[in-house]
Amino acid sequence: MDAVIFDLDGVLIDSERTWDEVRRAVVAQHGGRWTDKATRAMQGMSTPEWAGYLVGELGAQLTPERVAEVVIGRMAERYAGGPPVLPGAEDAVRVVGRRYPVAIASSSPPVLINAFLDATALTSAVRVVVSSEEVPAGKPAPHVYREAADRLGVRPASCAAVEDTTNGLRAAMAAGMTVFAVPNPHFPPDQEVLAQAAVVLDDISELPGSLQALENA
Repeated sequence: MDAVIFDLDGVLIDSERTWDEVRRAVVAQHGGRWTDKATRAMQGMSTPEWAGYLVGELGAQLTPERVAEVVIGRMAERYAGGPPVLPGAEDAVRVVGRRYPVAIASSSPPVLINAFLDATALTSAVRVVVSSEEVPAGKPAPHVYREAADRLGVRPASCAAVEDTTNGLRAAMAAGMTVFAVPNPHFPPDQEVLAQAAVVLDDISELPGSLQALENA
């Protein structure tokens, strides 16, 4: 491996349920109607994509630009006391960062990614940060992972990617990376997709050892 690229939501911070709660509330408050498939459909979408989905598919009576502003503003409020960092996540990034160049490739907007980096003091450990707002399409498209590898100056095929959801796993696989899955317990990935991961971890703290084991295999 030449580099390790982390997803953020669900891998390093326990935020998938928070995104879901905030979006549901905004849709309900602005005349829309939530559907059973909405949560999974939006996992991995870029900000413009999920904002368009809330308006076009769920009927929120706001412009996509305004609905994005409202949702991200409420997420920032939730992070005001510090984002919900998952146990072992900060240490995992630090340990991995001592051996490999590290990037974050996330569907979150830059303001929320930076909130995580500031709260954990990981700015120096994470060399590259890419939000799907910066690429043509969000996950499951591979763009955000390919862009992260490009900014690190490495080939996607020489990267490990760490993901938790179906769309995230598909994105990393489509980019040609070696995928380490940390299945989200609240929104478990499809088993057929999960089965294609190189390694399935029970906990993010297992990542450094698993990377070492793969290198030594």
